Amino acid sequence: MRLRRRDPLRRRLLAAADAVAVVGVSVVAVAVEGWETGLWALVALPLWLLLAKLHGLYDRDHRALRHLTVDELPSLFAWALSGTAATTLLLHLAPPGSLQIRTAVGVWLLAGLGGFALRTVARALWRRLTPPERALIVGRGALADSTRRKLNLFDDIHLELVGERPQWSLDELRAGPAWLAGVDRVLVAASPLDETLVAELLRACRERNIKLSVVPPTGAFGTAAQLSRVADLPIVEYNTWDISRSSLLLKRALDLALSSVALVAVLPLFVLTALAILVDSRGSPIFVQWRAGRGGKPFRMYKFRTMVADAEDRLPEVVSLDDLDEPMFKLLRDPRITQLGSLLRRTSLDELPQLVNVLQGHMSLVGPRPEQVELVERYSPEHRIRLSVKPGLTGPMQVYGRGELTFEERVAVERDYIENLSLGRDLHILALTIAAVVGGRGAY
Repeated sequence: MRLRRRDPLRRRLLAAADAVAVVGVSVVAVAVEGWETGLWALVALPLWLLLAKLHGLYDRDHRALRHLTVDELPSLFAWALSGTAATTLLLHLAPPGSLQIRTAVGVWLLAGLGGFALRTVARALWRRLTPPERALIVGRGALADSTRRKLNLFDDIHLELVGERPQWSLDELRAGPAWLAGVDRVLVAASPLDETLVAELLRACRERNIKLSVVPPTGAFGTAAQLSRVADLPIVEYNTWDISRSSLLLKRALDLALSSVALVAVLPLFVLTALAILVDSRGSPIFVQWRAGRGGKPFRMYKFRTMVADAEDRLPEVVSLDDLDEPMFKLLRDPRITQLGSLLRRTSLDELPQLVNVLQGHMSLVGPRPEQVELVERYSPEHRIRLSVKPGLTGPMQVYGRGELTFEERVAVERDYIENLSLGRDLHILALTIAAVVGGRGAY
């Protein structure tokens, strides 16, 4: 089947990317330490590839429905560290002697960063060379609809939804269902789950070398779950998302460091954008609005103005807050947006002044997007989880669909972020935000 050809190609491309990264590191070693040291570093290439295998860097993609290179950054730098240590040991036993400390640090950084860049290219090449997985959703109702909608948001999943199977029976599975023909992956999105049916479906998929994924009906439990095991007993552990003080301090330190650097770096762009707004339309280039911060406490949020100066006075002309079905609104074609404002929104440049909000401590670089105070007053208790952390300049909504998400889907992904809060995840979202902004997804 196509799966058997698809996965080996991906592994070979990833191994080739790692090999090129190690060759590049060897070239640097030649430039710094001399030819003999560089050649001995190149001799260690098979060892580097073996270490990558031991770190699981060739076996994760085919197990996961969506796997991004940024997800494996910790493993990549751990691989680079072990490869550097192994190369240093090899050189210590060989004529050239050990690497200098500065060279070893350089090898580690270059191998990690080079591996990240080349693996990103390798995965993009793999998606171009191979057809997408043909996937069938088994189930019906809200869970199946949500699964289909969310999977369609992401191009990097490399999945083609070829149909749905709302009903299925034990006798049908045992007889060999015809609807499994030509399918590479089955996604079970049924609530409640029938254990016997899923077990029989797993057997049928194994016989046909079809991948099987199950979307659990998390319901009120949320998504902060990890699978652990005691003997042969699988246990789902739910996090109560009690955020530690140390995590919040690290998050604040990251906010201060990155926002300070970013504000200095974009200062010329900041000035040019403000001048362009002044030329384009009358009114202040900075738009100030009260938004709800952590715990619902109001703060003054800054943005570059993208609408006409009297946009707030004209709001009743385009939408009535009392008539909204959910406590949010974002118009696809808002007549109040200026021509320059449309460009600023499409590129997300209108959000740059919020770096000041981050420095002031009202916002974080990553978090749920701040909402208007009037809309927050309409939140249900389930929705108020958004207010348990500082709002963010970017957040999971910017990564997972941006304006394409409904309010309930938006709360779900932001709840997942809050319940699994970590510094690594903030860095992950910051990296993915760049891709979302460049692609223009949901920006209107």
